[in-house]
Amino acid sequence: MSTFTTSDGTDLYYKDWGTGQPVVFSHGWPLDADAWDGQLKLVADNGFRAVAHDRRGHGRSAQPWQGNNMDQYADDLAELIESLDLHDAVLVGHSTGGGEVARYIGRHGSARVAKAVLVGAVPPLMLKTDGNPEGTPIKAFDEIRAGVAADRSQFYQDLSSPFFGANREGSTVSQGKRDEFWLQGMQAGLKAAYDCVKQFSETDFTEDLARIDVPTLVVHADDDQIVPIAAAALKTAELVKDATLKVYPGGSHGIVGAYEQAFNGYLLDFIRG
Repeated sequence: MSTFTTSDGTDLYYKDWGTGQPVVFSHGWPLDADAWDGQLKLVADNGFRAVAHDRRGHGRSAQPWQGNNMDQYADDLAELIESLDLHDAVLVGHSTGGGEVARYIGRHGSARVAKAVLVGAVPPLMLKTDGNPEGTPIKAFDEIRAGVAADRSQFYQDLSSPFFGANREGSTVSQGKRDEFWLQGMQAGLKAAYDCVKQFSETDFTEDLARIDVPTLVVHADDDQIVPIAAAALKTAELVKDATLKVYPGGSHGIVGAYEQAFNGYLLDFIRG
């Protein structure tokens, strides 16, 4: 099993498939690198080097009490990139992982980065505030924390429905895909999963987005029930200087089915271009 140890002594698991220009994937909450397996194989099959890690506290990585915050997530990503000596990398982040990518560039710059992809990503700010009226009220995030703390197993089973749009008429998402979400969620440590809710919901990435100086693809589904598009991609595309926005009609937060096939095409076109 491939792991590296961060400067604070945390062992993080990662996958490293294929050869060529590196494409580095950051996963959403409460998942792990396995969420990207389809895309990892896709880019590796097409002549790229595919890399993805389990965020600290998630999947097969260690579960330290400390460090479950966005700055540390970005620093962990930086240490992974540096430990593998990656250059000219394409960074791809979904949901919380999109925040991780934005904060990485905000804190560490783009010297090792060629392009960025933000899909269903949480920036610039999920939380509803006076300055961000399109955001989600704090009550929703308090309910997520309560669900994780009380019975995370049932909570993740229930959350898989809006995550993949299974509650929408005509949904074809399989029970297996929903079970996969539950399984990955249960591999995340309780402390990390609980702490991360504050990080993905209350972190303001506005300044990080302004620092992105590489071509950026912003992809979002317009029926995303977890990260509503109005507070996310529509604003991000205006804040990132060299951004291309693609809106997928009727898709869910989870990248699945026809949406996944479309996203795979967007991704390959963008990294080849």
